[in-house]
Amino acid sequence: MSKHHLTQVTFDSLVIDPEILQGIHEAGFYNCTPIQALSLPIALAGHDVAGQAQTGTGKTAAFLIAVFQRLLGTEPDPSHPRAVILAPTRELAVQIHKDAEVLGKHCGLRIGLVYGGSDYEKQREMVKAGLDVLIGTPGRLIDFHKQHLFNLNHVQAVVLDEADRMFDLGFIKDIRFLLRRMPPPHKRLGMLFSATLSYRVTELAYEHMNNPRSLVVETENVTADRVLECAYMVANEEKIPLLIGLMRHSELSRTIVFVNTKRTADKVWGYLEGNGIPAAILSGDVPQQKRLSLLKKFQQGEVKVLVATDVAARGLHIPDVSHVINYDLPDDCEDYVHRVGRTARAGASGDAISFVCETHAFSLPDIEAFIRHKIPVKPVEGRLLAEISRDSLVRREAFHPSQERRGGGDTRRRQPRRSA
Repeated sequence: MSKHHLTQVTFDSLVIDPEILQGIHEAGFYNCTPIQALSLPIALAGHDVAGQAQTGTGKTAAFLIAVFQRLLGTEPDPSHPRAVILAPTRELAVQIHKDAEVLGKHCGLRIGLVYGGSDYEKQREMVKAGLDVLIGTPGRLIDFHKQHLFNLNHVQAVVLDEADRMFDLGFIKDIRFLLRRMPPPHKRLGMLFSATLSYRVTELAYEHMNNPRSLVVETENVTADRVLECAYMVANEEKIPLLIGLMRHSELSRTIVFVNTKRTADKVWGYLEGNGIPAAILSGDVPQQKRLSLLKKFQQGEVKVLVATDVAARGLHIPDVSHVINYDLPDDCEDYVHRVGRTARAGASGDAISFVCETHAFSLPDIEAFIRHKIPVKPVEGRLLAEISRDSLVRREAFHPSQERRGGGDTRRRQPRRSA
């Protein structure tokens, strides 16, 4: 982590139990990020927090530390969770659980993870056995709650992560269902974190939290300071040659290529594989176990290119992503920020390259207005346009949504804004 990304506030200077501090230090953390320095003193004192900060700035550690501190000061319950952490996507829930196990290694807390798409019986038995901290997506949580595997009467801390994404994915009714079955706000710690504190997110906070302190980490730029952005004005038929050419002529060590639809993801992946560039694909129809396997390979460097729809644009901490390529410009300006946020995380640097094509060029002015600066345009040099044969397209055997979503998987009420 870059020291420029940190504050002078140390974790040792805060009121944190030694067991938690040991996990923090073993993870290599000593100084707080700006959102941690703002939120932790308030949350550790027992006050609710609604926080806004750029992606990759340490929000997860902030709420995990506050939750662990709260639970270590109270009596355990053998059968019902004392803390619930809600995430909008399976991938984000998995990442939170991974961080929780690292930071809470010495706390003696039982930490569990539930999400739709896989491991139904395994998750069911784990929840039935009793947990201190329950991390999960709304659909699977409600499923198990309705089976009376646990109740929410003993919850002492609740966290909503990526609250704006909860609205986008149509989960807000599920969130209200769960919150209304917990103790009243003044009897529990509430923490809400979001990339944007929009009116609807703020309204949710004040409805279900106890006078939350609104915290915003101000930044001069909407995108991370260390992201080097550029764009290429390109014809639709030149996008694949340009992508292959960039891969061959540039030092793109670990790259995420963002597209808008699953069909385009299949096409881009097929041309990369067909032209000798190994790639993984992450979209909504890839079964959950396959998603996790592909992400692990990408994170470990076994595969250097990940083709993804916006299912991967939020919440995933993938270290050392050198480049993000917007093969398609997103329709939503905020999605541009979240995609670009996959690189230059935790104070590192990275590159964001956007293809401004005939189909999606109309999105560029709105994106530049939202990020409050122009994206520099580079010429498409002939050497960057690779020779591509249509015969080089590799056909991917179609994945289908897993049938394991028994009992109300997370897509049962989802109404996404676009195909992904």
